[in-house]
Amino acid sequence: MRAGLVQLTVGDDPIANLAVTQAHIAAAGDGGAEFVLTPECTNLLSSSRTHQRAVMRHEDQDETLAALRDQAAKAGIWLLIGSLGVLTHDADGRFANRSFLIAPTGEIVARYDKIHMFDVNVSETEVYRESAGYRPGTMAVLAETPFAKIGMTVCYDVRFPHLYRRLAQAGAQIITVPAAFNHITGAAHWHTLLRARAIETGCFVLAPAQSGFHPETDGKGRNTYGHSLAIAPWGEVLADAGTEPGVTFVDLDLDAVTKARARVPSLSHDREFTGP
Repeated sequence: MRAGLVQLTVGDDPIANLAVTQAHIAAAGDGGAEFVLTPECTNLLSSSRTHQRAVMRHEDQDETLAALRDQAAKAGIWLLIGSLGVLTHDADGRFANRSFLIAPTGEIVARYDKIHMFDVNVSETEVYRESAGYRPGTMAVLAETPFAKIGMTVCYDVRFPHLYRRLAQAGAQIITVPAAFNHITGAAHWHTLLRARAIETGCFVLAPAQSGFHPETDGKGRNTYGHSLAIAPWGEVLADAGTEPGVTFVDLDLDAVTKARARVPSLSHDREFTGP
């Protein structure tokens, strides 16, 4: 099957971002993609919790989600909305960073809330505390589709290989890693981490990404790394989107999953051990 990875450079206005996202999804469908994937934070990137609270919506009221579900149904495609920032009813008021898998009917087949929060000091001037605004998910998600079993992850999850191993051992053939990866850590680690996760699991890894400078209405902004990637189960980079927004196509043959796992069946070689 053909997949289309959408690379975006969103701002902090969900309505403006939606129009651009829809245009890229349409282009992916026109290019023959049956499975289209968008990045993390498809609806907005903002460092302001006040602004986020003002423009985010609960899932059942989110305009981006409703519009993209409708678009998937009209186009007859499978659509991974990499993630949306949505409001929750949590007592502490934190948001959810939620990935959605949409069927060609427009139905939401699976939801996944990002488990691992990006709480890091990248440099003296770049400090991130995702957990201050977003509450972490608690459940790994394996989605059943007619064409593959899909393990759903988001961005910073990629640094936690036990999650990927669990998904692969549960039957995942494709693992999705939509991201808004920091430009500094991306340059150092992005390709290596994604190739490692593919090699360890024998899965296709599809990672649509945000790219470039993301302006904010208060004059601030941030940079993301781009380079949406498709990785084969043997670790080859099948497609690299570079840094420009747009759609990158890749054709997937799921027989490659079976072949890679037959050559190195490490998913069945776990051993109990003690210590440290």
